[in-house]
Amino acid sequence: MSQNASVVGQTIEVTVDRAAHGGECVGRSDGRVVFVRDVIPGERVLVRLTEGDQESRFWRGELVEVLDASEHRVVNSWAQARRHHVGGADLAHVSLTYQREWKRQVVADQLQRLGGYTWDGIVEAAPREQQAQENESPQAGWGWRTRFEVVADARGRAGMYRHRSHDLVPLNDMPLATDEARELAREQGIFTRTWPTDMRLEVVAPSAGAGVVTGDGEPLRKGHIDVRPNARRNVTEQVSVGETTYRYRVAANGFWQVHVDAPSVLVNAVLDALGDVTGRSILDAYCGSGLFTVPLADRVGASGSVVGIEGNTHALRDARRNVLGASQDDAGEHVRLIEGDVASVLRQGIGGSVDVVVLDPPRVGAGKKVVDALAALEPATIVYVACDPAALGRDIAFFAEAGYTVSSVRAFDLFPMTHHVECLAVLTRG
Repeated sequence: MSQNASVVGQTIEVTVDRAAHGGECVGRSDGRVVFVRDVIPGERVLVRLTEGDQESRFWRGELVEVLDASEHRVVNSWAQARRHHVGGADLAHVSLTYQREWKRQVVADQLQRLGGYTWDGIVEAAPREQQAQENESPQAGWGWRTRFEVVADARGRAGMYRHRSHDLVPLNDMPLATDEARELAREQGIFTRTWPTDMRLEVVAPSAGAGVVTGDGEPLRKGHIDVRPNARRNVTEQVSVGETTYRYRVAANGFWQVHVDAPSVLVNAVLDALGDVTGRSILDAYCGSGLFTVPLADRVGASGSVVGIEGNTHALRDARRNVLGASQDDAGEHVRLIEGDVASVLRQGIGGSVDVVVLDPPRVGAGKKVVDALAALEPATIVYVACDPAALGRDIAFFAEAGYTVSSVRAFDLFPMTHHVECLAVLTRG
């Protein structure tokens, strides 16, 4: 056999060492590194190789059989996800408690390896999962998504893509979704009607008021595009902070945290990290629909100021409405919202000093240009909300080059049954 002969299709025995970023685990077979899903650290398994040749640095494979099972292994109760690897439920074979330990290890590894920061914290459960586990509910970890998207296949059946594939698998339910979202899907016949090929269907069940189902971004009614001029295109969300409840108008096809508890968990975590900010000037980068902007405007008071930057026109329009509808009548008077790419806006200047930055970039992270532009403003504190620990680790390294150190990191399990984890880092200057 030639040195670069493919190994695809071979079945080998693998000892699983540790969890890797992205939902896979790292294992070894005769010294060769093998990445494989559906396994747990400590297990001995049989793996069918799907990628690699004799000269590859690593191989990738799929689980065939568990020879020695982990004590943390459970049965994935979502049969379609178990059989077809759809829906993002890539950790549903792992006990909910150990899922958080899995994510803790991944966060610690990414922050150390990419950011040079040693973290020894825990991954905190969201209130819904915490209560469900305390009540020993078999549904713990399920029923948390307020939003989900499916795509119609060539036969018009709504489904999701198989992992690492362009194959659409028709679904009959979405167990990760809240009861309200699942009921909304049933009412619109998401999994029973025939849809135009490739149509993207999104179900949105907000925390307040009626939900919306869209097809390719347009509202649906009784399985068809709703052409009425008053067709609902927005939903209402609520976030509680102490005795205060904030209400947000959000475009149905816009971005909003998908876990039912996530908005309140993250807003409260950001405010706790900042402490008293009365009279301070705050920059809210990637402000979206104003999730953080609105409560920050309340906290700084009339003597402070908040500048929000957002590149999405529709999200910024919602942010303006949400700021004007904030709990304090004068909240909008000391808030300025700027539309544009964050790096470009910062390069042009925002006019004035900044005491604090709240940073909530997309999954790819802020990147060096944005980090350098923020550091040039010399804020005393930066609160960074991250949905990818690898991106956070890389940006922490950029901030370190600019003179910022990490004072704390919290991690939250806002995506149960999946490998995703949310982090909040506080960085200080000097």
